[in-house]
Amino acid sequence: MIEGVAADEVRLLLERIERLTEERKGIGDDIRDVFAEAKSRGYDPQALRGILRIRSKPREQQQEQAAIMEVYMRALGMM
Repeated sequence: MIEGVAADEVRLLLERIERLTEERKGIGDDIRDVFAEAKSRGYDPQALRGILRIRSKPREQQQEQAAIMEVYMRALGMM
């Protein structure tokens, strides 16, 4: 009986993982669609991804990264 309970539990866990994996795939498809829409409207998807990476960090890290990039760009004569 213990094996049956464990088997049921494992099956349920695997089914949850499968459902979540499908949801994640669907969300990934949705995100790709939004980037495609942005591109069709003339926006640069690569720039949008860069902004998303920056926005995902705490403000302190954003400011630090911006300051470092500015120093490097100035040193390279890009500013």
